[in-house]
Amino acid sequence: MPFIDSKLTVPVTEAQKETIKSELGKLVTIINKPESFLMVGIEDNYDLYMAGQKLDKGAYVSVNLYGGASSDAYDKLTGEICALLEKELGIPGKSIYVSYQSTKDWGWNGSNF
Repeated sequence: MPFIDSKLTVPVTEAQKETIKSELGKLVTIINKPESFLMVGIEDNYDLYMAGQKLDKGAYVSVNLYGGASSDAYDKLTGEICALLEKELGIPGKSIYVSYQSTKDWGWNGSNF
C-alpha cells in the first residue's frame, strides 16, 4: 500500500508523468511492495525553497507505506528516485528531499488492513 507523492518545481508533460509513474512502479519493489497497490501523485510547478532560496529545479518526494522496510531499502530507493528525477526532469539530487512514513493502519476499499 505505498503512496508516492511528488512535488516538483518544474512543469511535467503527460508523457513524463507516465514515464515517472511507470518507473516508480518498478522501483517500489525495492521496499517489497507491488506496483498493483501503488498510488502515485505528481504535482508540478510547485514552489520549493531550500536554504532560503527558491529552487528552479527541485523536488520533495514523500513515500508512505503500510508496514515498513529496512534502512538499506530506503537508502537504495532514495538513490533510484533521485536518479529518475534527474534523468527525466533534470532535477539534481542535491535539490531533492525524499521522506518515508510507515503506518500499521491503512484503509482501502471500506476497511483497514
